Amino acid sequence: MQTLSRRRFARLAIAAPAAAWLLPALAQTGKLLVGYPAGGTLDTTARQLAEAWRKQGRLYIVDNRAGAAGRIANSQLKRERADGNTLLCTHTSALTIYPHVYSRLMYDAAADFLPVSPLVSATCAFAVSSAVPADRVKTLDDYVRWLRANPGAGIYASPAAGSMAHFLGYQFSEARKLKLQHVGYRGSAPAMQDLLGGQIPAYFGFVADFLPYLQQGKARILGVTGDKRSRFLPGVPTFAEQGLAAIRGVETYGVFAPPGTPPATVAALHEALVAASKDGSLVAAFEQVGLDTFTLAPQDYAALVRREREAWGPVVRASGFRSEE
Repeated sequence: MQTLSRRRFARLAIAAPAAAWLLPALAQTGKLLVGYPAGGTLDTTARQLAEAWRKQGRLYIVDNRAGAAGRIANSQLKRERADGNTLLCTHTSALTIYPHVYSRLMYDAAADFLPVSPLVSATCAFAVSSAVPADRVKTLDDYVRWLRANPGAGIYASPAAGSMAHFLGYQFSEARKLKLQHVGYRGSAPAMQDLLGGQIPAYFGFVADFLPYLQQGKARILGVTGDKRSRFLPGVPTFAEQGLAAIRGVETYGVFAPPGTPPATVAALHEALVAASKDGSLVAAFEQVGLDTFTLAPQDYAALVRREREAWGPVVRASGFRSEE
């Protein structure tokens, strides 16, 4: 991110529109907390937003506080001043799935976050490797038949144990009575490497994981878990189209303010985020990595988080998975 001098900052502050409260104090920048290292999808999302806001004269830097599957940064938000200067950019699974997964969550998912708006969504997808014969397996039903004839191949991977992808695989396993064994990786990159190399037969991940390999014909995707087909994979049917309507998973990445932030401040932050979401370069950057840009009003985002948290609770409990980390 470009470094601004005090003089340049002052000019931008003076030129900023009426939502001047959104700018931190003179010669000081705001922060976007991110719970993962630089270079990942969440970090990229935050940096694209910070750049779009910079163009508006609203200055934020990304503060990476990696560790504990993002819980360190998430738990930090409640300790920050509720003045709009420090925000959190996180995936909503941190508030919907994590409360059912982690024994030591370090935050109250219902009380410690004020939703501002989502910024992007990411659809999950299910793919098989070269270990699964291409001439016999072209659909999810084909895969189920093949697995029943080859029960030793009943393994699937996800980017992380306790992730949305993990539990989508569990739901698929239960729906088709497959007893699939889950292997949780530490991120999508090593999982994709093993999928493409044939070391693992199947993988639940995100559409963005597969895009670099589609033109090379190295990724065979059998289904996506959105309400409709992904515009990045128009030829791939949804799980619902293949008789599995209950298996749905769309991750969102959004912005949250500390508890106690005044409603007017949250509303103005939302307005600024909506304006940023219309930045052409931001939209194009997200499209390149398989992310769809979208926003919701704060109250609608809060309702979405509540619904998702309630929906994932029974799934996680039925799986029996619990993390003591």
